[in-house]
Amino acid sequence: MITTRPGYPRWHTASAQGPRSHNADAVGAYAAAGGPGVVFALADGVGDDSAAAQAARVAAAAAARTPVHKGPVEAVLAAQRAVRERSYGDAVLVVAMPFDGGYRIAWVGDARAYAWDGATLRRLTTDHTLAEYFRAHHQPVTPRMEHVVTTSVRTTKPHEIGTAEMPSGGLLLTSDGVHKPLSANTIRAILTNPGQGPADLVEAAIARGGSDNATALYAEAVEADSKTVRFPVAA
Repeated sequence: MITTRPGYPRWHTASAQGPRSHNADAVGAYAAAGGPGVVFALADGVGDDSAAAQAARVAAAAAARTPVHKGPVEAVLAAQRAVRERSYGDAVLVVAMPFDGGYRIAWVGDARAYAWDGATLRRLTTDHTLAEYFRAHHQPVTPRMEHVVTTSVRTTKPHEIGTAEMPSGGLLLTSDGVHKPLSANTIRAILTNPGQGPADLVEAAIARGGSDNATALYAEAVEADSKTVRFPVAA
């Protein structure tokens, strides 16, 4: 996918249903006319049914279309209002809004954002899961806890929404169907290979026994001299 004008990033996305009955992951991307760049959102429906898939689509679209000046927390809250009005399901969500060549991030649940500069992979989010809660309180963790989220689009309160910021570089968003089967070192190794990106991450996650939908989105670092060719608006 190619930018329409200088200053907009190239971005790539891939998704696989895996062994699930439905693909309940969704991606949203939207560039408002005259805006500073592209807002990206990745949602992962809670469950394996049509309601989960619908909730993810609704959440990703509403978050991505939130005006940038309102900020990523408001994007999560906009997704919440849309899900409550238009879906019976629920989802987790991560949103990235552009600013000054970087991104402001907000999230609920265990969808993740990473910064990638071509050599270093830096995780920007902390999973809102029972496992992370217990780790923070120095308590034993069981494997099941990794899959129990403590916030979601439908249920979150504003103060529970996570926030982060990256000043520059490439942005990677993933659903847990990617980052749970793949270690950070494996993700880094895949991205380091020339020509590899989200599709390779998704394929590797499924090949390594991933039991969930797997979705990844990568937005390259903005280049000031990027050429104008075409820009797809999707949500």
